[in-house]
Amino acid sequence: MSDTARTINLAFTGASGAQYGLRLLQCLVAAGCRVHVMFSRAAQVVIATETDLKLPGTPPAMQEMLTEWAGAEPGKILVFGREDWFAPPASGSGEKAPLVICPCSTGTLSALATGASNNLIERAGDVALKERRPLILVPREAPYSEVHLENMLKLTRMGAVVMPASPGFYHNPRSVEDLVDFLVARLLDHLDIPQELMPRWGQDKVEARRKS
Repeated sequence: MSDTARTINLAFTGASGAQYGLRLLQCLVAAGCRVHVMFSRAAQVVIATETDLKLPGTPPAMQEMLTEWAGAEPGKILVFGREDWFAPPASGSGEKAPLVICPCSTGTLSALATGASNNLIERAGDVALKERRPLILVPREAPYSEVHLENMLKLTRMGAVVMPASPGFYHNPRSVEDLVDFLVARLLDHLDIPQELMPRWGQDKVEARRKS
């Protein structure tokens, strides 16, 4: 039987907000996706600072740890090194898959906007843009400088979706986890992956009318 699981490329860079990317990883695994994961050096520092996770030093060890942490089946999470130019996300002839950079540092925004490919994450973003594949960027910065805004506008015009880590409050969040889930639900929607983290806007009124 062929493996029909969807593949999602997920990259972590050095912006604050590691919780968003880690929660997204959990949800992608729960949805049965295969996830190709990439970490920048700064992302490892942020994850160690903002969470209880301490990522080991090598991709194979990271892969083993994340597989256990996310409750994934063996082979569902693959971790690629920063200069693994033979990884599928590094080439347009590799497996066609969306790329989510979550969180996305402003340095990564700049690299993508100018076509830099100094590491696997930047190259994966460049491939997504040139191949017209879904590219979702989750910056977390405040305030944004003119350079940041120009880069976001440029990338949006190239076809990327810029989704700042700006959770809403109309769902009456009661915890930090609720705020994280708000954004992750939006990411899953854009990836066309079913989610039950958040009800859709107006869903309660539609259901009430159906019952009346």
